[in-house]
Amino acid sequence: MKKAFYFGLFGSVIFEFLKVYFIMPLPGSQRMESLDFAYCLHLHRWIFRSCLMALIILGIRDAFKIKRRWKFWLAVVTTLVLVWFLNFQMAADRVFEQPATLTFSGRNGSVVDEDSLAIIVQGNGETKAYPIRFIVYHHQVRDVIGAKPVLITYCSVCRTGRAFEPMVGGRAEIFRLVGMDHFNAMIEDATTGSWWRQATGEAVVGPLKGSVLPEYACQQMTLRKCFELHPSAVVMQPEEASKEAYDLKGKYERGESKGTLTRTDPESWKDKSWVVGIQIGELAKAYDWNQLVKERIIHDQLGGTRIVLVLAEDQRSFAAFERPGEGGEFSLQGDILNLDGKSFDFSGQKLQDPAERLRPINAYQEFWHSWRTFHPGTLQF
Repeated sequence: MKKAFYFGLFGSVIFEFLKVYFIMPLPGSQRMESLDFAYCLHLHRWIFRSCLMALIILGIRDAFKIKRRWKFWLAVVTTLVLVWFLNFQMAADRVFEQPATLTFSGRNGSVVDEDSLAIIVQGNGETKAYPIRFIVYHHQVRDVIGAKPVLITYCSVCRTGRAFEPMVGGRAEIFRLVGMDHFNAMIEDATTGSWWRQATGEAVVGPLKGSVLPEYACQQMTLRKCFELHPSAVVMQPEEASKEAYDLKGKYERGESKGTLTRTDPESWKDKSWVVGIQIGELAKAYDWNQLVKERIIHDQLGGTRIVLVLAEDQRSFAAFERPGEGGEFSLQGDILNLDGKSFDFSGQKLQDPAERLRPINAYQEFWHSWRTFHPGTLQF
């Protein structure tokens, strides 16, 4: 019976470690096709825990009879400490916490550097900016824009932001960060416990597997460019409780991070190179960031959609639009797009008639390894 006790203790540590290992960026874990196994461990965790606890209870009496009881207590305390650490210190939603409160400010009251990059989301006449230097820590921020719920997400290891409507089955849903798979953050809905991929908004395991969250249109640009285009925009302010975890100097957004998972490769088409990804229907294409910086404007066609991809003079803000009709190619003067005597600002609004706009296309800055993993048939420009 004494062996059952120690097997239960040892098994508890191994189980809790494996439950964390397969969904956290630990050596080798993110290159395995282990998502279903990881979800199985998570889904049936209380069954595993109950069986291991039964072994501990079965053998605790005989294990306690040993002369050197310090060994007994050492094993118990060590197990408790490791189980606590794996569940409360290694859990993704403990490592990267959601903000307890959200505070926004207009341009005059904002304390955020206007050279900061942000994810910009609009809805019903309201424009909000979420600085990457904050959301790169939180990973997800739940908010309301134009009276509609929105979930702002960011994965630092994939270098990409997405905005979704957190609606499942027609109801607003609560999500928590549960871990990552193939280096991309995953979130779990509170109702069904399904796991959703941040880069695509798709449920990848669980009862809702195959479902996709509705996506909000969003742009990535500097706050300076945002205020230039949307003077009444408001910006998420730093949460006091999270300041020590924030990238307040903006090293990550400038590509200066030295971390193995978050670093940038300055060359093109390497794992950690930057690309701009565009998906239209079933077709996906990646555009080399270095080429975009050099040319500032790229004309292309994806399927039946004619595209223009542009980079602002700040070399950080970018946007993509559908090219109208059978017109030719745009020219770029400063940050103004010109075509056939018509001029459009960087938001796609026609300068001669603010009611007319270019149709925006969702475009995402992303590490090349991430885009090609989650868009396996992607084309390269």
